[in-house]
Amino acid sequence: MPAPRPRRRPTAAELEAASGRRVPDVVAPGLRVLFCGINPGLWSAAVGHHFARPGNRFWTALHASGFTDELLGPDDERRLLERGLGITNLVDRATASAAELEASELRAGAPRLAAKLRRLSPAALAVLGVGAYRLGFGRPGAGVGEQPESISGVRVWVLPNPSGAQASYSLEEMVAWLVRLRRAVDEAPGRPGVTGPG
Repeated sequence: MPAPRPRRRPTAAELEAASGRRVPDVVAPGLRVLFCGINPGLWSAAVGHHFARPGNRFWTALHASGFTDELLGPDDERRLLERGLGITNLVDRATASAAELEASELRAGAPRLAAKLRRLSPAALAVLGVGAYRLGFGRPGAGVGEQPESISGVRVWVLPNPSGAQASYSLEEMVAWLVRLRRAVDEAPGRPGVTGPG
């Protein structure tokens, strides 16, 4: 399956200037799933869209798992709302690599995310990065999949990081976990799927 066509490549100066910027959330109340990245990369911050760097597998995996009925890309991110999906980050600050983040930033992001969940009340939260979840939420033993604890009454799933630079999991493994999440959310009583394929 082809990846979304990349938009114009930011210049080196634009990437450097993007350090520390934030990318606005794509959110609305009552989502099926709120996807939570670790923090924006410089490419995403430079173009103003989530998961925008070529090689990031988020959009491809989302489509392959049945969350979207067509292959969307970063420029289409607002269309996720029509499907009951949203995107936020644990840490707003853009960096060249998530490894540049301090553990204190991840821990500080946890209560902010919890407050966002109380306000938006999605059916599920999907944190895209096992290490970030372990550190941010003080769950050193957490693994991939649905977690035994909720946050602000919201079911929590931890899924592989889609970044090409963090390819600990294959695309096929990522898709398999997303399929499990989609089925769990769409089969939950009182929370039907929204326009996505069944």
